[in-house]
Amino acid sequence: MKEKIDTILDTVKEPETGLTMAQLGFVERIRYSEKQKKLTVFSCNLRANQKLCCTVIQGVLISGTKNALAEAFQKAFPDLAVEVV
Repeated sequence: MKEKIDTILDTVKEPETGLTMAQLGFVERIRYSEKQKKLTVFSCNLRANQKLCCTVIQGVLISGTKNALAEAFQKAFPDLAVEVV
């Protein structure tokens, strides 16, 4: 499982910078619940900018990145429920 997770973090890229999730340190931790058959991926908490336009743009980019992570984790672990928070 650890190898699959490392591969995902080394493969999924943030679209604007082209850096991987591992390079960015985007994922803080991952929790696996065997009983619930669930994998929860905790992303880093980014500070909200003061300007509304920057906050909206940042939210869109983070949303897309979380979706890409969720898709990659779901593909690698099809028998588990995956949640990226």
